[in-house]
Amino acid sequence: MFSIAKQSFLFGRKLAGISVPRVCFLHYGASSNVVANAVKFGSHDGQRRPTAKMPKLTDIGSRTLFGPEQDSFRETVRKFFQKEITPHSQAWNERGYTDKEIWEKAGSCGLLGINIPEEHGGIGGSFADACIIMEEHKYGSEEQKQKYIPDMTAGKKISAIAMTEPDAGSDLQGIKSFARKDGSDYILNGSKIFISTGWLADVVVVVAVTNKEAKSAAHGISLFIVDADTPGFKKSWLMKKIGLGASDTAGLFFEDVRLPASALLGEENKGFYYLMNELPQERLLIGVHACAQSEFMFEETKQYVMQRKAYGKTLSNLQTIQHKLAEMKTEICVARAFIDQCIALHEVQQLDAQMACMAKIWVSELENKIAAQCLQLHGGAGYLYDTPIARAYLDVRVQTIYGGSNEVLKDLIARQILAPAKKI
Repeated sequence: MFSIAKQSFLFGRKLAGISVPRVCFLHYGASSNVVANAVKFGSHDGQRRPTAKMPKLTDIGSRTLFGPEQDSFRETVRKFFQKEITPHSQAWNERGYTDKEIWEKAGSCGLLGINIPEEHGGIGGSFADACIIMEEHKYGSEEQKQKYIPDMTAGKKISAIAMTEPDAGSDLQGIKSFARKDGSDYILNGSKIFISTGWLADVVVVVAVTNKEAKSAAHGISLFIVDADTPGFKKSWLMKKIGLGASDTAGLFFEDVRLPASALLGEENKGFYYLMNELPQERLLIGVHACAQSEFMFEETKQYVMQRKAYGKTLSNLQTIQHKLAEMKTEICVARAFIDQCIALHEVQQLDAQMACMAKIWVSELENKIAAQCLQLHGGAGYLYDTPIARAYLDVRVQTIYGGSNEVLKDLIARQILAPAKKI
């Protein structure tokens, strides 16, 4: 699921010390839908055309961000999803988690750790390369890098990041988990909730308070690497969600968990700033996925209305349906242009927090709108859970919630808009 990518990549990035987003992990869940993009490929005519001019929004060979080698890579990724993910997606959704073996298969195909440098055990690709996988579905010590990253890139270890608590969601400064010093060790106590890949995780990055007397909460938060077999670390039941069924989600509990000093990720009391530094990339990731999912849902619906008959003709012959398709394609293509602009800016490290918030808000809300409209155009068939559009409708709902709720992000954008006026 998208949350697998979102939550897991921070761990690898922090260890590797690289300035790229958290996009190296495969997107499994809602992506049984995005995976459907893999059925047919677009033609390569040597000319890069904008998405809006392609026969299908999901065709390969458009978008100036990518070149022929990346097109070939995208075809490889699609084939992997079609062969290894799609046949199992419904079973995983019903069960609540994926098979661990699929991670190793992905690793053996070079689909994990795409933009982690080779010297740290990754593939060494670019952010744009990593976005291909997402669309289809500097702080660590050298010891930490060598211990975890190679196994994560190979799919032998699954990771998670534990931030959210029962009383602290978008506001990370409200967390209560506490790690107190005991000699050179730390003793960790606390609980986390809604942790993606928390059920399968072999290793978890835990956000905890280390200085209750700091001048502000932001100055007293640290990150710790906790192995799943550490005494005192327990996982809750597998949480049942309305969407993203194949993405395992769990609560985590830490009771007098003793951690050596080597478990500290980066510097003590710098954790909040490490996390804040990553949020623009995380929000861009949500936008990347939301745009790809919108394209999939549109193409799925277009195909349906061209086949479904009513009153002696196909639905696509009805003007009201034609206008709705025109509106949806226009909105999706506008979103694609903005997302690709954000990707290009990020490649040169010029994506700022305000623009990333805009991307997350606009495209996640559009994605929900497209899902509702596409389900409506499917009629009764769209209300059946076994149809891709029904599952997509459930999966996309969380996109406006995690990564910072859209309401919170609007407040952040407003602060930037009004900041110059406040200085006068």
